[in-house]
Amino acid sequence: MEWLVIIVTVVVLWVASLFKILHESLSASQVEVLNEGGGFCKRNVLLVIAHPDDESMFFTPTINYLSSRGCNLHILCMSTGNADGIGNVRKEELYLASIVLKVPQKQVKVLDHPDLQDGFGKSWNSKLLSKIIKEEIVNCAIDLVITFDNYGVSGHCNHQDVHQGVRKLLQDTSHKEVEAWELVSTSILRKYSGPVDIWLSLLSAKFHLSGVAHCFLNEHPRRSLAAMAQHRSQWVWFRKLFVSFSSYTYVNCVRKIN
Repeated sequence: MEWLVIIVTVVVLWVASLFKILHESLSASQVEVLNEGGGFCKRNVLLVIAHPDDESMFFTPTINYLSSRGCNLHILCMSTGNADGIGNVRKEELYLASIVLKVPQKQVKVLDHPDLQDGFGKSWNSKLLSKIIKEEIVNCAIDLVITFDNYGVSGHCNHQDVHQGVRKLLQDTSHKEVEAWELVSTSILRKYSGPVDIWLSLLSAKFHLSGVAHCFLNEHPRRSLAAMAQHRSQWVWFRKLFVSFSSYTYVNCVRKIN
């Protein structure tokens, strides 16, 4: 009987959370502000990721939000994800996913730098990353950068390196008009709570817990699944489960990098 109550409670929370996401999507009531007091529509945004599929596994609520608000979104992927020798395949998969996510393919850049190769034991130089990001900011007139935080959601060292590259850029650059925001990593319990985590995320944003400034509910969660499915080389059973049960499919919390 106790297990039945627990199961019913979980199901009710799951359904209520999905209903909340649907309601927000239809009402378009999310706050359209990232920078303090400034508008968020129609900005030039650079999403900096480490590997093809990062955009679909972790950032789709943010991407969908940006796209629906008329932002000009660019994706800079620092590697082809060639750890298993299929970097060229994964590069093309990212282009296909970007189509699903309504990011123009010409605004998706995938690097294959010899010093930025995918791998848990391969550390990336923050100065090199900063230089590459700065060039992209100048070339594309970027005024807003979004990337991982210092843990990198999954703890992957390349995710963490990308964060350090952005932070290095902020320390060295004269482009003070460029804002940088990081995707907040959560505990493993929250990470695998699916849409239920939207309630804690909303509270975090409302009361600025852990420095969280805003959270974006995924207005098109099915698009996240469709985008990740384009990464066919990675679309194995455990990643299908991850995308279905990960809170990052349903909500992103972001905070400003100071």
